[in-house]
Amino acid sequence: MTELADGIRRGERRALARALSFAESGSAEGREILRELGSPEKAADVVGITGAPGVGKSTLVDLLSRAFAARGRKVAVLAVDPSSPFSGGALLGDRIRMDSPDPEVFIRSLSTRGQQGGLSRAVASAIRLLEAFGKDLILVETVGAGQSEVEIMAHADITAVVLVPGLGDDIQANKAGILEIGDVFIVNKSDRPGADLVVRELRMMLSLAPKDVERPPIVKTVASEGLGVGEVAETLLKLLAAPTMLARREERRRRGGEAQLREALSRQVLERISSRQAFRDAVGRVTEGGADPESEAEDLLDRLAYGGGRESEGGMSP
Repeated sequence: MTELADGIRRGERRALARALSFAESGSAEGREILRELGSPEKAADVVGITGAPGVGKSTLVDLLSRAFAARGRKVAVLAVDPSSPFSGGALLGDRIRMDSPDPEVFIRSLSTRGQQGGLSRAVASAIRLLEAFGKDLILVETVGAGQSEVEIMAHADITAVVLVPGLGDDIQANKAGILEIGDVFIVNKSDRPGADLVVRELRMMLSLAPKDVERPPIVKTVASEGLGVGEVAETLLKLLAAPTMLARREERRRRGGEAQLREALSRQVLERISSRQAFRDAVGRVTEGGADPESEAEDLLDRLAYGGGRESEGGMSP
């Protein structure tokens, strides 16, 4: 793994690709590489791009990556796709759908692998690998799972929410759930009828926020024709350079680190417990004997932590 870590530091794309594969699989090799790399010398700016399926996120992200690269940024794209039920890999394959002409733009698809909220478990690790590789601006495109997209806030410094006109009543619920997520709102496919109505409704809903809260900007685009993409890029760069961003970034990354640690703890605890006989016995008591699941869970955790609990002499034996 030292060889891969050294390759990443030297800027070798093949080493980065292999390390990302290890991180995506959640393997011990991936964790070892991250330990060897340590903390990056400089943290990258991370921009989340989210919105419902079909709003044109991939086209927009593709063009944004080119716009940022043209402005001298070292850009990477993490496109989080649904998982294949057979291979567990990324189903849509954004590396196929995106084709940046700039060789310096690194694009990688990650599968959600069943994660709620549309974000891969590997996103945090992938961001760290890309930072070690030298990328200073990372675009994270989410799978578009609706209101549960709040998870992007644990990974991104700022979040852009993409909307389109013509989604019917569903857009109302969507907008109601994303107001707390968006740092900038993008109304894509704005050449369609109803685009101005979407903008007006967004402004009205955002106006309900407390007066001391700054209103997020709203930008209209037609990504398929490249219209408005430059304005989006400049808006995002302006937000990233704002004086308040440093404290905000630190707070978001603290929350992100806490969320990642909680997720890792819950996963590891469940993995350790579920393979043991005590867990299988508890399942039987709950399903057949009507035992209280909360009490059984508490007892299992006590056994794991202290080796005690019911039938303590048996502990948590396999």
